[in-house]
Amino acid sequence: MSKRIFNSIWTASMVVLLASLLKRIQIQKLQHKRDRAEIEKAALIRQEFTANVSHELKTPLHAISGYAELLEQGMVEEADIKPFAGKIREESERLTQLVEDIIDLSKLDSGGGGLQLEDCDLYRIVLKAANNLESEAKAAGVKVRIHGDGARLQSNQQLLYSIVYNLCDNAIKYNRRNGKVLMEVYSTPRETLLRVTDTGIGIPEESFERIYERFYRVDKSRSKEVGGTGLGLSIVKHAVLILGGKIEVKSEMGLGTEFSVILPNQWRKVDECA
Repeated sequence: MSKRIFNSIWTASMVVLLASLLKRIQIQKLQHKRDRAEIEKAALIRQEFTANVSHELKTPLHAISGYAELLEQGMVEEADIKPFAGKIREESERLTQLVEDIIDLSKLDSGGGGLQLEDCDLYRIVLKAANNLESEAKAAGVKVRIHGDGARLQSNQQLLYSIVYNLCDNAIKYNRRNGKVLMEVYSTPRETLLRVTDTGIGIPEESFERIYERFYRVDKSRSKEVGGTGLGLSIVKHAVLILGGKIEVKSEMGLGTEFSVILPNQWRKVDECA
């Protein structure tokens, strides 16, 4: 082999090697940039969540403290004592629900590690949730109906109940007087479908992506009126993802909303479902 040919081959090899190294460096820089962006995004989400939690906790605490102080100082008429006590109970229940939702989210944030699987019947879980929300539905003047049949799947009972309960609870809260909620359960050999449809106020299309954010409320005044914590749909989305499923929403303003949850009959890790 002549020296000229050798030099040409060596030069070409160096060019290829340098190009490969430059490409690898560019990829590493891009990955580093993405990682940094993700870290900054996560830090911002934690900061916003902490600020929102502080605000949401202060509201009922201030109300409880105010009512209690007036009662303690004897500044409440005899006829108003019972309504004041009722307000303290309502705010305490709201505070308790908020804390429970925060705890649930904290558990879900840890992912599906150590998830206990069991033989579940989603139809029975739907019946249980509807029964537990019966008094709320009656108070709101909403009729809850259930369609479907036994739907067995290997999953987690607690997470399934959380999904069903929160979707049904929202469908009742954001409904109209004499409104309806329909919960349907259908099963195929591979998947199980849960569909919750209401005749409520609806969700604007531009809010579809944001409704799963923590403390996001489409109608803040309505949420305050019905006692929503703003965490229910976030809990639902987290639970669905951990169970390897997916959730979809359809809605028309003034006509109602439909949530569809599709779950695998045999649970798999989230990364296996990608």
